[in-house]
Amino acid sequence: MATQSPVEDRHAVQADNLLFNPRTFDPADLDPESRRLLRATIDFFESRGKEQLKADDRERVWYSDYLDFIAHEGVFATFLTPAAEAGGSPDKRWDSARICAFNEVSAFYGLQHWYTWQVSILGLGPIWQSANAAAKQRAAKLLDEGAIFAFGLSEKAHGADIYSTDMILTPDGDGFRATGGKYYIGNGNKAGMVSVFGRREDVDGEDGYVFFAADSRHPSYRLVKNVVNSQNYVSEFRLVDYPVAPEDILHTGREAFDAALNTVNVGKFNLGFASIGICEHAFYEAIAHADARVLYGRRVTDFPHVRQAFIDAYARLVAMKLFSDRAIDYFRDASPADRRYLLFNPITKMKVTTEGERVVDLLWDVIAAKGFEKDMYFEMAARDIRALPKLEGTVHVNMALVLKFMANYLFAPEAFAPVPERRDAADDEFLFRQGPARGLSKIRFHDWQVAYAEFAHVPNVARFSEQAAGLRALLETAPPAEDQATDLDFLLTLGELFTLVVYGHLILERAKQKALDADVLDQIFDVFERDWSAYATALHGKASSTEKQQAWALDAVRKPVVDEPRAARVFERVRALAGAYEMRP
Repeated sequence: MATQSPVEDRHAVQADNLLFNPRTFDPADLDPESRRLLRATIDFFESRGKEQLKADDRERVWYSDYLDFIAHEGVFATFLTPAAEAGGSPDKRWDSARICAFNEVSAFYGLQHWYTWQVSILGLGPIWQSANAAAKQRAAKLLDEGAIFAFGLSEKAHGADIYSTDMILTPDGDGFRATGGKYYIGNGNKAGMVSVFGRREDVDGEDGYVFFAADSRHPSYRLVKNVVNSQNYVSEFRLVDYPVAPEDILHTGREAFDAALNTVNVGKFNLGFASIGICEHAFYEAIAHADARVLYGRRVTDFPHVRQAFIDAYARLVAMKLFSDRAIDYFRDASPADRRYLLFNPITKMKVTTEGERVVDLLWDVIAAKGFEKDMYFEMAARDIRALPKLEGTVHVNMALVLKFMANYLFAPEAFAPVPERRDAADDEFLFRQGPARGLSKIRFHDWQVAYAEFAHVPNVARFSEQAAGLRALLETAPPAEDQATDLDFLLTLGELFTLVVYGHLILERAKQKALDADVLDQIFDVFERDWSAYATALHGKASSTEKQQAWALDAVRKPVVDEPRAARVFERVRALAGAYEMRP
């Protein structure tokens, strides 16, 4: 017989507050206007319902009704206008806490609606970093009118290789004439302003870089096509003898190069939160479906392999949220003297989004063919979760960036004042004056071992911390040889081990802030120990690994501390989510 576990009884015993639930969402740590706009966004989607959401997705309908809602409520204008350009409005500011909340909420209802917001953020980045007051006033006015924005960086032949741009600006009196193409540019069909990166024809090297603002309605702006089969318009466009006046220039020279990288720093942080939103919606559907099914006389969620899949998916998803929420604090507290966010930022983009894929895969293994059905949100999630690791720099590019911080993080800690939880209604103006995009090897970090020591009473945290300490031993006794230092295949696996140390570090800091249930924390690190052992085994098998490194790798393999009652308690938290949320038809 199937085990009886009435949803209403389970909810009475154990309501989960770690995942976003539209039915109960009330972010009390945010200001009233932020809460109102987030709630209004939820109500917009819930009132439309899942049938319309799915129909529009299938038919690739441009989301004009959503953009009308955004304009009417002033969502983008309120959330994406820095205080300096707010004209005295008390609610307008660039507040990363509520921006990240909107990432999660909008992606919960589909990547398409999140994407138009994401590329607007990228398009605004070079404008808000600029000293061009007229361009900033124009952008603020367009936001008030409900406009969206675009970021004209990548090109068909070069991708995001900005060293090789073929957007050429030819001097013409006080300004220029721009000719060239851009590719994979979201919102390129309707953007009020497009921030375009190019280079001067008459100036060599980085001094010739230029960022300028273009208007998608200008006759010299030629829209070629939508390069994707989606509700989004991800454009290819060409500028043909496009007039660039002095008032259109946003940045020149090295500043234009830095503006491109610093804009990506701001924008790529959003991807992890979008992945979280997608996974949360998929999780509700998957657990509701599985817990209601009886096969071979047993409830599906009573099968041991199904329980393990849900426990692991839940642990990974909660870990994604804990890390990302703590990274917000470092992002908001950043300054020229504290640039630790530059490590936590690519990990949010890279690690959290790849963990999102793993969560969806675990859920999909359980619900199987149900995940293909056209009436399921899951069908969208399974498709869209793949995109996030590949946007704003591949996983490999971001891992190469993460490796630049490894030596200082592991071996050269520095004393810092504790970074508090940052959900205050403040303007994160530093993000638009990040300065030169270099000097990463000089950035220092606080001692990661302190957080691990505080949770040494949690069995799997203690065991994982031993594994993490082993990474230091590897780098001291068998560091990458000269040939391995250029072997990205070897370094990427080493980077996975390092990333897990940092990932666990911020998760522990957030766990302390939230007084996280010890069972959940122990289960998270149970997963991490298995991941660590898998990465160590992969390192052992690399073609270039030395005998010393191979010996270290085998010694680094550990089995988690098994606690069946703990796993059962975590599973009951998971099972309580069955029926906790279902989108309106």
